[in-house]
Formats: sequence, structure tokens, C-alpha cells
Amino acid sequence: MRLTKIVTLFTGLFVLSSAASAEHHKEGQEASPKLVVAISVDQFSSDLFSEYRSTFRHGMKRLAGGAVFPSGYQAHAATETCPGHATIMTGSHPGRAGIIANNWIDLRVARDDKTVYCAEDERVEGTSFGAITAATQGPYIASAWHLLVPTLGERLKATSPQSRNVAVAGKDRSALMMGGTDVDAVYWWKRKGFATLSDREVGPPIAALNARIADYIDQARAPYPVPDHCAARNNQIVVSDNQSVGTYDFRRPEGTARIFRGSPDFDKVTIEAAMALIDSMKLGQGEVTDVLSVGLAATDYIGHAFGTGGLEMCIQMAQLDRNLGLLFEHLDAAGMDYVAVLTADHGGHDLPERLRLQGVPDAERIDPNLNAKFVGKQVKDILKDSSDVPVLHADSPFGDYYVSLDLPAERRAEVKKIAMMMFAEHPQVEAVFDHDMLSALPMPKGPPEEWTMAERTRASFHPDRSGDFIVLLKKAVTPIASGGPGYVATHGSPWDYDRQVPILFWHKDLAHFEQPLSVRTVDIAPTLAALIGVEIPADEIDGKCLDIDGGKANSCER
Repeated sequence: MRLTKIVTLFTGLFVLSSAASAEHHKEGQEASPKLVVAISVDQFSSDLFSEYRSTFRHGMKRLAGGAVFPSGYQAHAATETCPGHATIMTGSHPGRAGIIANNWIDLRVARDDKTVYCAEDERVEGTSFGAITAATQGPYIASAWHLLVPTLGERLKATSPQSRNVAVAGKDRSALMMGGTDVDAVYWWKRKGFATLSDREVGPPIAALNARIADYIDQARAPYPVPDHCAARNNQIVVSDNQSVGTYDFRRPEGTARIFRGSPDFDKVTIEAAMALIDSMKLGQGEVTDVLSVGLAATDYIGHAFGTGGLEMCIQMAQLDRNLGLLFEHLDAAGMDYVAVLTADHGGHDLPERLRLQGVPDAERIDPNLNAKFVGKQVKDILKDSSDVPVLHADSPFGDYYVSLDLPAERRAEVKKIAMMMFAEHPQVEAVFDHDMLSALPMPKGPPEEWTMAERTRASFHPDRSGDFIVLLKKAVTPIASGGPGYVATHGSPWDYDRQVPILFWHKDLAHFEQPLSVRTVDIAPTLAALIGVEIPADEIDGKCLDIDGGKANSCER
């Protein structure tokens, strides 16, 4: 049963109206920033931040001059886009937020395709999961309906209705998970421009931007310049007979708009959309605080298509730095008081073919038979079941596995027991966890790097949505059986290369400091909430406020 999202109205808060603003200016207190800018760079791992930090000259350099937590964690095991974005502005682990993965199986839905996308509303008649990944991106309704907890922007609006909660991103799941359901404007990329919710019209500023994009997206693209520090990464890595990576400079021939997303251009237009919304809605220029969430997706598409260790990612890091610089320059020119935070929804791992050349001899691709279809058939053979009905369902080789509801209870228990044993015995599998065992575990606390595999899994487990059992792969196993164009490397593991992300706060009055001990992305929302006077009851979230003042004052006690 779906839980009902409740946005709690708090009493005794610093409501950001004129009257409350006067109260907020008591001695020793500072005015709240007028704009919160929360930036998520999809697949921007702590490894990437560390590798390229010395090369940053623009926006990333500014952020690295604020409060720097290089050892941030998306602490859960399901390190995918949707769960990661759900943590950033809610302060809740995916298990509390209900966003257990990008996709999961719901054998109770009425449609034939039982796979559910995290950012769709499958209750709408005629929706199809298959349409989400189709070239037409057809009949599915993008929605934050599955998000069971309020975002910071929603909490702010509950206490200060004049505040605006706005989100824009390269992916719908990024915008919706950071913005929530109560949004004043929300946009994401679809086909060749930015789209919004099905019951809204694209506003004139975004429509104008879409028109400009349409004028050039199919045109040929000149190569990006290769920074000097990227020369050492310009090495060809052969993935298969028809695929190699490591030397691409993002030049595009005419008529190849389909690969636009996998280039630095994609982040640039997302930044342009954010700036258009800032200007048209006058965000951060009123009497109350506004929230703008920005999801930059190019790093993720590039990481999947080319890996994280080659020329392509090196160019992308330089351009990400420049594009963020454009955003901050735009905000500075408007003269507003804003606080910015940058993090990532998850990290990432390079492709195994390159890792094996760089000191990771055990890096490998997944056994193509490690999946629900093959293992399910083996289970059926053991049980002498000759029917054509599948007994196991899963969206990917790892993560949540579901036993068919069409089987009698006793047979379901047999299938589950045998399947769990078969997965556990596979040499590429690290652990297999039972649904009931995870249900009995409390949500983990303490340093996330010390969490057990079961605790990491519990953080992204929801009893009504997670599988009958969950499979975790061993370290350095890439869950792509054979790499091909656009998909040679990925993420999603419980290992720190996928969990660890930077968390960077910047405000004009923040003194620079660096804290190397671990913090979590669920700590971001309560940290920002303290800066803007929004009280979040501790029992409603999993994060805690971080004191980012850097001096004797405590930013959590404003």
C-alpha cells in the first residue's frame, strides 16, 4: 500500500514574511539567503572531484573555496539516479523516501508490463514502461508520485507560501525527485528540448530556449578543445570489435542530435534553462527565500558511453567547470544573496577494459547468465516445472528480485530459497539478502563507510516496493555483459566508488574549510533548512545539520 505523503505545517517557525523577517533579525542572527541553489552533477564521484580539482578555474573552483566535504556519501546500496536524487533535498534515505531504484517490479499493477519507473504514475490508463526508454518517449506520465516524503522546497512552501520551489534537470527523475510534487516550475529534457508536467504548458522563456536549441541541435558540431592536462588520457581502449573509447572530442556530424545528451553541450543548455527561470521568475529577488534545484546529466551520459578515465571525461570536467561558472556569474550579476550546494546522485566506475590496464586485474564484466530469466529457468528445472510462466522477475542482473505471485505460497517459498542459494554460490555475487531479514533491520546510523552490506542495502530498502530478495555484486564487476555504443560502464553497486560523492557548500560569507570525515547527502537538506529558517523534525528525516560556519558560530543554531 502506498504511503501518503504529508507535508507537516510547523508552528513557531521563522516564516519568511515581512513580520517574521523582522523577528529573524534579532541580535546575533543573520538574514536568510534569498535563493538556495542545489546542484546535482549526475555520476560526479569523489574520485572525479579529487582527480580534477587542481584543474578547476571557474565554477568548481568557487565551490571548492567554500565548505568542502570531499568524503560525502550516498550511503545506500542502490546507487542509481533516482534514489540518489531523492536523498539530496529530502534528507531521507531511499528506503524512507520509497525510491528504491530507477525501476522496480510491481507484480500487482494492472498493465502487462510490471516494471515501474521511479518517476512515472503507472495508475494512469495506457501508460507503458517500455515507452520510457523508446526513441519516441511515448505514453507515460512523468510524476513525483512515488516520492513519499517532502522536499526542502515543499517544506519551505508549507511555512512560507510565497516562496517558489523550482527544478530543472537533464532527466525527469532528477528534477522531480529534487523538486517533489509541490513545484512552481519543473522542467527536464525530452527529445530536443525541455518539457514539463502533462497538466502544464511550457512557459515562454523555456519555449524560447527550446526554439533556439532546435535551430542548431541537428547541425554539425566542431570538436571541443583538448586541455593540456587531458593529453595523458587520450588513449584508445578497445571494448569490442565495433567499439572503442578514450579518444573522442565530441565532434558531431550533421543530423546526430541523438547523441547531444552525451556531450558537454547538454549541461550548457540545462544551465541556460536555469538562468531563464531565474530571470523570468525573479528567483531570489523577493522578500522570501526561493529554492532552485538543478540536475546536470552530461557527466552521467558520458560516463556510461565512454567510462570515467579517458579523454571524454577529462574534457567534460573542464566544460562542467566553465558551465557552472556561467551560472554563478549570472547570479552575481543579479546581485542576490544566494547559497549554493553541489553534490552527486552517485559515483561511478570506469570500464573494466581500462581498469585492467590500470592496476585492477580483477575488473570484469558480468556473466551474461546472471539474471532472472536464466536462473529462473534453472530453478524451474530443479522443481520439474515445465510451464512457460516465469518464476523470477527483475529489472537488472543485480538489485531486487521478485518471485511470481501466480505461484502457491509453498511453491513461492521453494523458488525463493533455491534462487537465493544459486545466486549466493555465484562467484560474482557478494551477498544475497532476504526481504524479511532487511525488514527487521533498523535504518543504519553512524559513519557510512563502516556500514555492513546489509545496512547499506537496508538504507535503500522499502518493504512495500523492494524485492523478495536483493543481490549485490562483488567489487569491480561491471553489470554490463558486453559493452556497446553508449553503454560501456555503469554504477549501482554498494561499493564506495559508487557511494562516495563530494558535498560542497558556498555562500559569500562562508569561510573556507575542508572536513575530510564522512558526511551523507541526507545531511544536505537539514543543513540548508537551518540556513533559511525551516525546522524539520528529527524523526522525519535521516540526515542531520552540518555546521558549515567554519568559525565560533554554529550555522545549525541560527
